[in-house]
Amino acid sequence: MLTRRDALALWFAGIGTAALGQDADPTRLPADARGPVDPRRGAPKTLNGDFPFVVPKTREEWAARRQAVREQVLVANGLWPLPEKTPLNPVVHGKIERDGYTIEKVFFASTPGHYVSGNLYRPAGKGGTKSPAVLFAHGHWANGRLHVATDSAAAASVKEKGEPDLERARYFMQAIPATLARLGFVVFQYDMVGVADSTAIPHGGGFTDAAAELRLQSAMGLQTWNSVRALDFVCGLPDVDAAKVGMTGASGGGTQTFILAAIDDRLAAAFPAVMVSTAMQGGCQCENCSYLRVGTGNVEVAAVFAPKPLALSAANDWTKDIDTKGAPELKALYTLLGSPDNFAARAWLEYGHQYNVHARQMMYAWFRRHLQGVPEAQAAHAEPPYTPVPPAELRVYDAAHPRPADELDAPRLRAALSAASEAQLAKLALTRDEWRRVVGTAFRVMLGGGLPGQAAVRFGPQETKIDGAVLHRAVIGRVGGADAVPTVGMLSPTFRGETVVVWVHPDGKSSLVAANRPAAAALPILAAGAAVLAPDVLGVGEATPAKPVPVDAKFAGYTFGYNLPRLAEQVRDVLTTVAFARTVLKARRVLLVGWGAMGPAVALARGVAGDAVARTAADLNRFRFDGITTTSDPMLLPGAVKYGGLGAALALAAPADVYVHNHAGTGIGRLAEGAYDAAGAKDKLVRHAEKQDDAAVVRWLLS
Repeated sequence: MLTRRDALALWFAGIGTAALGQDADPTRLPADARGPVDPRRGAPKTLNGDFPFVVPKTREEWAARRQAVREQVLVANGLWPLPEKTPLNPVVHGKIERDGYTIEKVFFASTPGHYVSGNLYRPAGKGGTKSPAVLFAHGHWANGRLHVATDSAAAASVKEKGEPDLERARYFMQAIPATLARLGFVVFQYDMVGVADSTAIPHGGGFTDAAAELRLQSAMGLQTWNSVRALDFVCGLPDVDAAKVGMTGASGGGTQTFILAAIDDRLAAAFPAVMVSTAMQGGCQCENCSYLRVGTGNVEVAAVFAPKPLALSAANDWTKDIDTKGAPELKALYTLLGSPDNFAARAWLEYGHQYNVHARQMMYAWFRRHLQGVPEAQAAHAEPPYTPVPPAELRVYDAAHPRPADELDAPRLRAALSAASEAQLAKLALTRDEWRRVVGTAFRVMLGGGLPGQAAVRFGPQETKIDGAVLHRAVIGRVGGADAVPTVGMLSPTFRGETVVVWVHPDGKSSLVAANRPAAAALPILAAGAAVLAPDVLGVGEATPAKPVPVDAKFAGYTFGYNLPRLAEQVRDVLTTVAFARTVLKARRVLLVGWGAMGPAVALARGVAGDAVARTAADLNRFRFDGITTTSDPMLLPGAVKYGGLGAALALAAPADVYVHNHAGTGIGRLAEGAYDAAGAKDKLVRHAEKQDDAAVVRWLLS
């Protein structure tokens, strides 16, 4: 095993010495360096990228990954922790009698002031027995559950043999719940936000500004919460067996299906149609939110449901390659988990994007097998003809049952959701362990993970001597990753291999040198026998992208749903440098200092660094997240306000030694001081409202 002394000797031995002119920047990598190109400096990933799923090798590895993905989905949707479940107060009325089933009209409050509407289909003549149930999410067909295809579209579907007759071709949205009800299922078909009878908030609208991002409020998060509450409603029905509830939906309804399946253990079977793939991930704002697919994708999110029964249908759309990309990996995962028969997928490439009779009949058989216990050989079911109900008769609200007077529009609902979230987190702050679990997890998601287990050298090191010190230039990164962080290590002849100071500066590693001599603030560190390790975090120095990463002007979730914000990437680079000092240089003590505008990133890194850092000093630069007004602001960190900002990050650091200055007006005091008081470490948090000079910061750091 490589000892700390050996590791330091190898690193600080260098690989070659470069001569520099008097005016050259000694921290800059040489022109002939052939280090790797960091993909983060290129074009950002989009919803049309490639999202493969790599199957873990062991059940234990998958269990850890599954938990991480599930937490990521919950945080991204603004549902971590789950909001308080207030009374639904459901209204069920207007029963319509049909051949073998009934239809009722439903609305209930998913949260005070916001209502879910839909139709409840029940099998007729069931008496007092409990039935299995299915949630049906309608997807992006015009008017949702009230959709009626045009005559020409219906005729084309019949001609192509996608539908058996014009009634089912025109009214396939009713064919699904009607057939399931005839088969003995209770079905709740509910409206997406802004569709059919849900009109208080436009579909995909109301949640696109910086304030919404900072609180992780999104159209998708609201829709996902509605799905959770729809499941609450169905499970609470007296004629439903709550242990046997499935869910289906196509296109955007397929997204709702696999998202709910990933976060709610109550679902027993799922059938997302024409949505799960390694290609396009969902084009609507109701299918996207910040952090949702960073480092993951729809196939892996759908995999979180394993080993419960999951079946997929595909068509000649973005799902067309499911047989070779996605389904084999999901089948392998189900095999690993000992339930290969609980997964199925089939593609009908002769049809476009649809939920036609062929896919529907696959779904009926799937739910009959897994929710009714019908043997596979007997589960197939040919969908019978039916007489549709005129959509106007399915409307939920009428003169006797008007829209609720307390229904809120988006601004008022957002204010109510913010107040409820603040109250919920205030209660958590009183319980230290639960605070760490909830808020610590949220910050790990927002920052792309915590401290990496291992860092590595990508290029170098190369040695350069300056007045009284030696510089070692290199590119480092995370083991298993593709990041490439230009870094400089500086040491003096008195270096004892004991302490490394990670130095994070707005000017990056070049800030270590002034007039070809060590910077004044670095001299006491070197004199104390410590080394300094300074990175160019993303966006600084040699890590500056050729072009700024554009943030989607329509909705930031289209950008940050697939790429971390720049601030989060900078925090990751700080943590990578800390891990490098610990795992490669084998430093016994790592000290962390954030200068000027880099202080907030260092404070965030300290919050998730655990015991890897002994002492941290940071200039908070009088920064506060709630002052951000545009989604293109480089300091935007979605969710930062929801989870308490810099004060919460410092609270997570308790009881470690932390020194912060220049924090006047940042509002960090209540959370940070409360956490240190609770930890019995009040004296370990040193705060100065005004900016302190560099010498004072270094004296405290080395004390």
